[in-house]
Amino acid sequence: MPALEWIIEDSPAKTDVERLAEAVTAHGRALAKGDALPVACFVRSGTDIVAGAYGRTEFKRLFVLYLWVDAPLRGKGLGSRLLQELEARAILRGCIDSLIETLSDEAASLYLRRGYAPLATIPNYVGPFTRHILLKSLSVPRGD
Repeated sequence: MPALEWIIEDSPAKTDVERLAEAVTAHGRALAKGDALPVACFVRSGTDIVAGAYGRTEFKRLFVLYLWVDAPLRGKGLGSRLLQELEARAILRGCIDSLIETLSDEAASLYLRRGYAPLATIPNYVGPFTRHILLKSLSVPRGD
């Protein structure tokens, strides 16, 4: 093995950071034997994405990673519908709950209205922003 060289960088290359992130994720998944599958829902206007949600299902949980609605379309129920679509797909995949995080108090309020319960809040997580971590139990719809 060649000699080890230690380097501290103030502006690391994007590819180096990506390599680190991939290695950490691969190591964790190998230990946990994860079964991650991506899931996404997009709202388009022509070729433009004007709203969308993206996450993954793994370990019987939906992890919502991104949820975004273009500013002119906010307040029209698109965010709620995007969550419903991801949750419905997660239920089909056998998920029992959904985890979401946000730095937006406004978004946290939406998630609370959608049945998410706060697990943790970290005030001043990034500057003046509070980190909200919320969880929702997913139930399988019953046919009547």
